Amino acid sequence: MIHNKMQFIWSVLLVVFILLIISCLPFNKGQAEEMAFIVEEDITYGKGGDVELKLDLARPIKGRGPFPALVFIHGHGQNRKGYYHEIREAAERGYVAVSVDFRIFGMRENGKVKYPFPAQVQDVKCAVRWLRANARKYKIDPNRIGVVGWSSGGHLSLMLGLTDPSHGLEGRCGKKKYSSRVQAVVSLAGPTELIRFYQEKPKQWVVDSLGGTPEEVPEQYKRASPLTYVSKDDPPVLSVHGEKDHQVPLNQPELLDAKMREVGASHTLKIKKDGGHVVLVDKSVWEFLNEHLKRD
Repeated sequence: MIHNKMQFIWSVLLVVFILLIISCLPFNKGQAEEMAFIVEEDITYGKGGDVELKLDLARPIKGRGPFPALVFIHGHGQNRKGYYHEIREAAERGYVAVSVDFRIFGMRENGKVKYPFPAQVQDVKCAVRWLRANARKYKIDPNRIGVVGWSSGGHLSLMLGLTDPSHGLEGRCGKKKYSSRVQAVVSLAGPTELIRFYQEKPKQWVVDSLGGTPEEVPEQYKRASPLTYVSKDDPPVLSVHGEKDHQVPLNQPELLDAKMREVGASHTLKIKKDGGHVVLVDKSVWEFLNEHLKRD
């Protein structure tokens, strides 16, 4: 009887001792949160001309999938690391998310533009084909892919969403048997009609990328304008724009809104009151993506 009591007491003391040790261990909230997803960096997804194209990928650990996927496209003067936090948040929300490199607008070498339009469009289309080619590996639903971009990245998001193979912008990167079409588009402060955009806010990188001014190469400006490709069968588009954006005027998303409504396509325009050019991925963006990519 005494022996059993002693065993019980020692067992209780051992449990208390273990709990005390655990309570003294440091708890890193960030590490616990990161356990919800896996990040893979510097993955080569294709080659654009002489450039090896890379992406960073974040995906959920839990869940059987297949998961919807998102492509994040950075703005001019940035790189794919600018969406470091967003791809991780997307993975926590149940998406496979990538932030991609592409050949930069207006880059010069020996006095010449190295990567003129449509190199950038071809690269982001390649990224979407890469996602479909690797759908089984990363548990991606190839029928639920969305794109989010800011500023010139918003322009590329719209070009990716509104164009199809008949427009001659697919390029040679990636396996052609996989489609580059997406099912939802988010443009954060992205230009939509480049002739008017240049006339109101002249930018040298636009001239460099398109090979001249609107007066010199008007067809190039039309070819590079998302507004040119609007049709009834376009995927749903969300445009988020600052009311006081001095880099990309508010009339740019308004032109797109009017044209998409005219043809019967789905477009939502959200204007940030007193907002400027910097537009973040906020609650309204996630709600839009969930509505169109997570529906049953």
